[in-house]
Amino acid sequence: MKGVLAAERAGVVGRIAELRRELDQLIQDSIGANADDEHDPEGATIAFERAQLSSLLEAGERRLREVDRTLASLDAGTYGRCKRCGQPIGAERLAARPSATTCVTCASA
Repeated sequence: MKGVLAAERAGVVGRIAELRRELDQLIQDSIGANADDEHDPEGATIAFERAQLSSLLEAGERRLREVDRTLASLDAGTYGRCKRCGQPIGAERLAARPSATTCVTCASA
């Protein structure tokens, strides 16, 4: 499990770095631009692109925190235990969602 999570973490870190570069480039490209992109029928506005990249970046950072919490629970020996009821999380749930912190019962409550 640790190897799978480490590989996912590396992928997420790479994606975050890529999104930051794209966002920084978009910001740099729009500095001093006097384009009226709000009324451009040919495509998305700069504001939309910036919001989209920011949203993807936030999602990536949330996922990174989730993976890091899962790796920490592995190291602490608490992985696979429901944080709500303390019972084991089913193997099927962990296989489908390795970073699950609650059992199916508690997740649906």
